[in-house]
Amino acid sequence: MSDRTVGFFALIFAGLMAWFGHDLQAPFSYEPVGPRAFPMLIALIIALCGAWLMYKHWHEHSHGKHIDWPRLLLMMVYIFGYAMLFETLGFIFATAIVTVLIGRLFGGTWGKLAIGGVLMGVLFFLLFDRALDVVLPLGPLESLL
Repeated sequence: MSDRTVGFFALIFAGLMAWFGHDLQAPFSYEPVGPRAFPMLIALIIALCGAWLMYKHWHEHSHGKHIDWPRLLLMMVYIFGYAMLFETLGFIFATAIVTVLIGRLFGGTWGKLAIGGVLMGVLFFLLFDRALDVVLPLGPLESLL
């Protein structure tokens, strides 16, 4: 799959995520940032990555690549699974698992991805749950924290 194609789909996905996430409001305000902060920040990160991929493609002048539909569809399945297991597994575990799975699609090694996935899950949890007061599910870790 070409970088341009992945970047294009990432920008579309980020736009949709921002569009749906922009109107999220809690019926009562118990968080200073509100429920829209998480999807909007993730949409921004996805959009920046998509824009970088498109720039990289045009900068390198690579041509003749095709869309790797199985990998693209598998990535969508992983994202859907993440959304479905988010509450049950908790933010940290679900984020670590989806990071590893998507990283494997792009050729990452198990060890580096496991470390990166756990770090991403923990650091984003601390950022959103602790620093921004966006309540995130802990799943099995709830009894420990």
